[in-house]
Amino acid sequence: MPERIVIALGGNALQSKGAEPTAQAQLETVKRTSESIARISQRGYEVAVVHGNGPQVGRIVLASEAAKDVVPPMPFDVCGAMSQGYIGYHIQQALKYALNKRRKDYPVVSLTTQVVVDRNDPAFQNPTKPIGPFYNAEEAKRLEAEKGYVMREDAGRGWRRVVASPRPRRIVEIGAVRLLWDHAIVITCGGGGVPVVENPDGTLEGVAAVIDKDFAAELLAEEVAADVLLILTEVEKVAIRFGKPDQQDLGQLTLEEAARYVREGQFGVGSMLPKVEAAMQFVRSNPGKRAIITSLDKALDALDGKTGTVVTFA
Repeated sequence: MPERIVIALGGNALQSKGAEPTAQAQLETVKRTSESIARISQRGYEVAVVHGNGPQVGRIVLASEAAKDVVPPMPFDVCGAMSQGYIGYHIQQALKYALNKRRKDYPVVSLTTQVVVDRNDPAFQNPTKPIGPFYNAEEAKRLEAEKGYVMREDAGRGWRRVVASPRPRRIVEIGAVRLLWDHAIVITCGGGGVPVVENPDGTLEGVAAVIDKDFAAELLAEEVAADVLLILTEVEKVAIRFGKPDQQDLGQLTLEEAARYVREGQFGVGSMLPKVEAAMQFVRSNPGKRAIITSLDKALDALDGKTGTVVTFA
């Protein structure tokens, strides 16, 4: 049986550094990303794709707020759904073309996905998820004063707005994902999924938050019995003492080792930490399986065991 892989795409898979934050620039980046995914599919792996949406949903919110005197601003959850739609559209268009070039006529479908969170999740009291563009310190202070945003420095790259990032509890459309699995590459849980809470009467209500896409991908991987959780980011390997003269790249990482490094604070809260924690959760729940963290262009090599950071139970 072919291995099942859930791929979590980092922001660099959707938007290149230094590129204009336009739809066309994103599409050009997504075309290159789709070539990598197509190569994985062509190898015979069964694939589902989860993507982030931090910069995109931030820009949608900013555009909506800027036009508030003309049209009512959209709620944050609606902005999240909008980002799922246009990012998914770009990926399915570019990935279908990349597959066709390889003479693989296979459907690619993006699914607007809701993910249930706990309304009492402590994350709502401690926003950590970065969205939107980067700002300098002066701009960040002004936005805090003028708009009431919570702004935090992001891994030495500048300041960004942060919102609550509750843990995903249930994928509402998981039944549809399972039905589609054998018939298409499914792009699902985009941006971590549209966060919703479940009311006592069973209705769902959107909330202002962004679910971390790595945790959503981990939950999806469990729900579809994936063999590998493949988390793609900007770096080839996870590192401790990152950015320091004695930086150490990690090829293998056991659950025990990962937990120790997390306690030591080795991983950035807004960057590598959620990736490592999602990988830990996957192997904790599936001791015989593996999670891989690596860069987009090294994905196949990492699957072959040649590079990347492989996280295992022991």
